[in-house]
Amino acid sequence: MAVPLRQALTIGYYLFRQKLKGRKKFPLVLMLEPLFRCNLECVGCGKIQKPNEILKQNLSPEDCLKAANECGAPVVSIAGGEPLMHPQIQEIVEGLIHQGRYVYLCTNALLLDNFLGKLPTSPLLTLSVHLDGMEEDHDRIVAQEGTFKTAVAAIKKAKSMGYRVNSATTFFDEMTVAKAEEFLDFVKPLGVDGVTLASAFQYPDAPDQEHFFGRKRTFEFFNELLEKNKKGRWDINHSPFYMEFLQGKRDYNCTPWGNPNYSVLGWQKPCYLLDEGYAESFAELMESTEWENYGHLNNPKCADCTAHCGYEATAVQDATASLGNMLESSKAMF
Repeated sequence: MAVPLRQALTIGYYLFRQKLKGRKKFPLVLMLEPLFRCNLECVGCGKIQKPNEILKQNLSPEDCLKAANECGAPVVSIAGGEPLMHPQIQEIVEGLIHQGRYVYLCTNALLLDNFLGKLPTSPLLTLSVHLDGMEEDHDRIVAQEGTFKTAVAAIKKAKSMGYRVNSATTFFDEMTVAKAEEFLDFVKPLGVDGVTLASAFQYPDAPDQEHFFGRKRTFEFFNELLEKNKKGRWDINHSPFYMEFLQGKRDYNCTPWGNPNYSVLGWQKPCYLLDEGYAESFAELMESTEWENYGHLNNPKCADCTAHCGYEATAVQDATASLGNMLESSKAMF
């Protein structure tokens, strides 16, 4: 099971409390970017294209913990940039765990060996290691040879030391279902606790604007791939209804407030993939963002998006919308 029972129960209880309070819009995962600097220049990433004066900035641990408290989401995904380049990343992780958050620390793993034994081996912490396919594809996408082998070695060492580890994978248009199968079959024996899967989203700052699936191709690809996931062949760290959405079996609208983004620039409107301005506080983000102007039905910039930051929160809420949905989702998870 990719999502631990304790985490699933925590999120379920959180959702129940939001419903009791009558809240229609609330966060599920805080996307925290304490810096934009990185030691790679991946072809699909626009973060390192920021001006140098922004790339030099870091959020302080106090900033990060304050943002988590403002937001209140039970899960925090720490991304960037490369978070392990932050001089106080250990303090940030420990502070979020102390708050009781489930933390996914996203990393390319080039620096991970230096932190194993220093980061806590807590059930609240998952090391989310980027692997975008097998060696040839991965090293091409991150534009640096040897990164695949480094990441695989780091995963093995981290697992041997008792850490929870996920593989985080983004598929570009060169990826075939056969290649994806090969990759997922390779990853599972490494002992990873789950995999997250995504179709690359074409957003303006990315250096490569040509190699993206698009919405229709995403549904076709994942429908074929996920139909092969029988009898626990792969442990996929997504909600069952979101996986059905990726297959085109469920039609959801985007809920970008479900995964708000906080970075050195502030609270990003409306999500971490679109740059439509920033708010100084989470309350301002929620009140001032014209949420109805986003999503694949409402905005041409969102037309091809199937990203988890917009649609998994919708799927999770749908899974708890009725007793029947809860039973169906639970059966698929467990």
